[in-house]
Amino acid sequence: MQIAFSSDRSTAAITALPVEKDLAGRGSWAGLGEGHQALASAAAQAARFDGEAGAIVDLFVGEGDTHRRVLLVGVGSGSEADWEKAGGALTAKLLTSGATELTADLASVSPTAKAVARFAAAAAQRAWRFDQYRTKLPEKQKPTLTRLTIVGAPDGTEAAWSAQQAVTEGLTLTRNLVAAPPNILYPESFVEQVRASVEGLGLEIITVDEAEMAQHGMGALLGVSQGSVREARILALRWNGAGEGDPAVALVGKGVTFDTGGISLKPGAGMEDMKWDMGGAGAVAGTMKALAARKAKVNVVGVMGLVENMPDGNAQRPGDVVTSMSGQTIEILNTDAEGRLVLADAITWTQATFRPKAIIDLATLTGAMIVSLGNEYGGLFANDDGLADALLAAGLATGDKLWRFPLSDTYNKLIDSPIADMKNVGPRGAGSITAAQFIQRFVDEGVAWAHLDIAGMVWSDKAGATYDKGATGYGVRLLDRVIADRFEG
Repeated sequence: MQIAFSSDRSTAAITALPVEKDLAGRGSWAGLGEGHQALASAAAQAARFDGEAGAIVDLFVGEGDTHRRVLLVGVGSGSEADWEKAGGALTAKLLTSGATELTADLASVSPTAKAVARFAAAAAQRAWRFDQYRTKLPEKQKPTLTRLTIVGAPDGTEAAWSAQQAVTEGLTLTRNLVAAPPNILYPESFVEQVRASVEGLGLEIITVDEAEMAQHGMGALLGVSQGSVREARILALRWNGAGEGDPAVALVGKGVTFDTGGISLKPGAGMEDMKWDMGGAGAVAGTMKALAARKAKVNVVGVMGLVENMPDGNAQRPGDVVTSMSGQTIEILNTDAEGRLVLADAITWTQATFRPKAIIDLATLTGAMIVSLGNEYGGLFANDDGLADALLAAGLATGDKLWRFPLSDTYNKLIDSPIADMKNVGPRGAGSITAAQFIQRFVDEGVAWAHLDIAGMVWSDKAGATYDKGATGYGVRLLDRVIADRFEG
């Protein structure tokens, strides 16, 4: 969707008037003539409209021989989050309505520039669709809304929108990757799609194929891949926005482009959802695009471990022992606990290659996380309280919420193996915690580390403020914010 800013208050075919909660009962809104105030007030009263964020009242007012459509949209307390809900609600209402343009007139309110930018971003993000493979889409289901013009925005809005636009572009990349079918998106094609999407942004692109992985001794990652005809890849995107030097932070994403469970085969029902088991890698790709697009003043590297987990005659077996790049050995008890194996070698390679001061990894790692938190929060594990607090704050600020879980040596002992350095799964209880403890064994001493288990967050069966059902883009806004707040100078 195109976002524009204007000072021209000439009559538009469809006008949205934001209304704060304390203004809802006054019956007076700038942008409407005196003769229409009573009509708007009556419509608001009949709909029990009180300015709650995202609530909408739809009415028509006469304009000479024609009529103008007016939407009263609640912006609640006027917070950034409430303005975001309003922007998303307008797009949700009008996207397939036949309307092509919408004007939002801010004459009755006094929002901050950042709030208006969030409003615009939510409107644009909520318009994302994945219709590439629909050849017989009914006319009434086709998107029509293509432009939002904001009138009367405060000073600084366009600069604030520029940063939000970069994040929105990153979100689009992430959602496109997560939604893609697994016969189209696999490790090699993931690399090419990302390469094409970030071209010209100044990102350094590094790839590692299976031959080079074998030279590095990446037995953990390669063990996951060995049952697939699709070769694994590591993709790294490097952004040096602060000049030469090691990255302040590395983002590492699990990129299992399809997860059957391997020999420990998943149940058939719902297995099609496992196309989004690369959601962590997708979030890393989208974040790196956003950082480059907004020219973030920070050095960051994004690393994605890309594999397909398939069962065949060459697939990894329960009972195998593999040697990771770090030299640590792993007894494979369950081939469906594959994401931690991918992250183990990806994190080791990241530290050896780039020497980051901090690492944040993201993975759709455990079903146990969905049992714990449902689809409302991602799980957070960290060895550094400052990094954990920054992530929690960024989650609340952006709506990509996190909840912190414990780490301790008591849990760590649950993955000790009698024949190797560790097992790839522990007992049934505390499954998300033992998975995090496993990953922590591959983090170098002195490196601040956080692990985000986002199994319940990358795909949604219900619409949200900034997304429809399907790929959410979770993690992009979160990571962009924590980098801006904690790492960017």
